[in-house]
Amino acid sequence: MEAPLASLLRDAPFLHSLCDALGSPLNVLLPEAVAENAARFRSVYRRHHLAGRVYFAHKANRSSALVRRLAACDPAAVGVDVASLGELRHALSCGFTGDRVMATGPKDREFLWLAARVGATVNLDSAGELERLARLVRTHGLGRVDVLVRLSEFESDDGHAGAGTRVLSRRSRFGTPVAGADELWDALERHGDAVELAGLAYHLDTTGLEEKARALERCVLLMDECRARGLRPRAVDIGGGFGVGYVADAGEWERWTTALSEAVLGVRPPLTWRGHGYGLRNEGGTVRGTAALYPAHRPVAGPGYLDALLSRPAPVLGRPPATLLLEHLNDLYVEPGRALVDQCGLSLARVLDVRPTGDDPTRHLVRLGMNAGDVSLEEHGVLVDPVLLPRGGGDGDRAGDGPVGVHLVGNLCLEADLITRRLVHLPRLPCAGDLLAFVNTAGYAMDFHAHHAQRQPAARTVAVTEEDGAWRWCPDEDYWPLTDPQGVPS
Repeated sequence: MEAPLASLLRDAPFLHSLCDALGSPLNVLLPEAVAENAARFRSVYRRHHLAGRVYFAHKANRSSALVRRLAACDPAAVGVDVASLGELRHALSCGFTGDRVMATGPKDREFLWLAARVGATVNLDSAGELERLARLVRTHGLGRVDVLVRLSEFESDDGHAGAGTRVLSRRSRFGTPVAGADELWDALERHGDAVELAGLAYHLDTTGLEEKARALERCVLLMDECRARGLRPRAVDIGGGFGVGYVADAGEWERWTTALSEAVLGVRPPLTWRGHGYGLRNEGGTVRGTAALYPAHRPVAGPGYLDALLSRPAPVLGRPPATLLLEHLNDLYVEPGRALVDQCGLSLARVLDVRPTGDDPTRHLVRLGMNAGDVSLEEHGVLVDPVLLPRGGGDGDRAGDGPVGVHLVGNLCLEADLITRRLVHLPRLPCAGDLLAFVNTAGYAMDFHAHHAQRQPAARTVAVTEEDGAWRWCPDEDYWPLTDPQGVPS
């Protein structure tokens, strides 16, 4: 936890008052933190003398406050990546102009039409999507649309890596395989009256620097091929995947994952509800499978990961990607989601009930005023211990109990409604009325899977700002990045 999120957690009375007024669950966001994260990404650009734009991947969080705060940043430096018609409309309503918008993801006609109408850059997945866009532009008399073409499957004996060298890349259902790129170039030339190639893109579902450096290098070389055809690309969009470090202590994470393997083997008590293995299984005394867990400790993440990627020598030409971009006069686009909302928020839940489990009196079930959709940590493989905020700020009647293992369960009438499948250790057994604060949930965990099942209320969201050592709040939809003449945000 970093400032100001750590400072906010220290003000337990303020957080209790928010939940008393607005109910449980409750999402709390810090808009100023997202602007600071954008500035950190931009500092990497300056370090490498690169031009381009940081596009916030809107799907990471549906907040208006975060998008409005980013809209107030330098227009040349910060944009927004929208993956649906709804996200595009929301971004425009929050202050982004069309020229700062990148339209990605699956696109229907309405999404393509509005993106073209407002002058957004359209990140195309296929030649078919290009054909549909060009047809819309002509039919409705729209201006030429800037497009990026997303590529995938960066693997082949391409002549650059040497004879017989096959470079592997993770497959993706998004983008056009590099081997079929000639069809794209032909389509771009054919539809030159409707679209203009602004650059090439990729988005790899991997943390591997080598694989991403290879894809970036390949895109730079392909840009030269495009220019030889008379096209004028100017940017490489490397997508997102910069990551967040959720756990500060590498040793703590390694000890837990080791203990999980031991529990799966049965050499220690279970660490999870009914022996859930997170993808690991015991086959004849050997652990098999792969743990479906987010790497909670990431020593290099966010802007640091981008810096490492740009500094690492590319596998074919042997020069860092930042150098290649500069040599070829290319801009750099990135689309961070989780990394841009790192340390930007937390999710609060009221403790409703505490009782022993039926099979182990030393372990307890703690029922919360939220369900698994309200804080979908398990869905994304993120393991984060909540922070206990006792009612009244003290340790209550159970101060002497000491650390205790609990399973956190939700408010739905479903056996599967588990906030955490694993055993969570709290400093003491909580009491009804206490709060649990799940920290750093703004990236995907806060509202990506939220729903109104059984007519339970979904979490409301508030934006908070710190002024003169005190916290002020407003509903997320009422936050605007404005100041009065005294410099106080309104």
